[in-house]
Amino acid sequence: MKGRVLIVAGSDSGGGAGIQADLKAVTALDAFGATAITALTAQNTRGVDAVFPVPPDFIGRQMEVVLDDIGADAIKTGMLHSAEVIDEVARVYERLGRGAPLVVDPVMVAKGGARLLKSDAEGALRARLLPLATLLTPNIPEAEALTGVVIDSVDAMRSAAARLLAMGPRAVLLKGGHLPGATVVDVLRAAPGPGASGLPEGEQLFEDARIETRATHGTGCTLASAIAAGLAQGLALVPAIGRARRYLREAMRSAPGLGQGHGPLNHAHTARPFP
Repeated sequence: MKGRVLIVAGSDSGGGAGIQADLKAVTALDAFGATAITALTAQNTRGVDAVFPVPPDFIGRQMEVVLDDIGADAIKTGMLHSAEVIDEVARVYERLGRGAPLVVDPVMVAKGGARLLKSDAEGALRARLLPLATLLTPNIPEAEALTGVVIDSVDAMRSAAARLLAMGPRAVLLKGGHLPGATVVDVLRAAPGPGASGLPEGEQLFEDARIETRATHGTGCTLASAIAAGLAQGLALVPAIGRARRYLREAMRSAPGLGQGHGPLNHAHTARPFP
């Protein structure tokens, strides 16, 4: 087992997204996952029924004790529901986590439509966390909320990725699964200058045939954590993204078919380090 990933995110009682998906993905890719839980949710494949937030100072304390003892080779954030939580996570990262790549998955709305980020927290996300991020991984609705522009094509994705990059992250992976069509395109945009080892400059597109499945619960969490595992293991950004995308697609193809809504993935489809 190689690479330590500290995951700062909410818990999903259904086991398909959030901390549960994060830990499964990191473990399947042969890295070690530690956690700072930001909220408890009562949810299943059909949606989020209730959310119980963890106080910001306790979230920060979870991060501090892990970083002080175990340490982290990468940090991944998911559900950060309020401006106070975002500020606390940024504060601890600035003090104790600066040496680790930071993967920010801007979880804003659950698959079933429940809002997981308060509207007044979007400004804190832009101001406090995005400038610290090594990689930002929004889907199209999240990118639209952060930029204020409509994204209805790959060209619009490319423009939005550039806008997001201007907000301060070292790189942006804008995921295109919400666009219609037989091909899914993700857009990677990276800033020039020094940054994470192997960070590219410019733009790269990742394209794959769409997998027709209702097993889409936790795809964003899974992809971001799989990328974080790769960065923690010393992979450069593009290889880390490529491996994470292959892992996610196999987890979708071999999904167990559970639940009546957006079903979970098969995070354990391989018990060996994924090539």
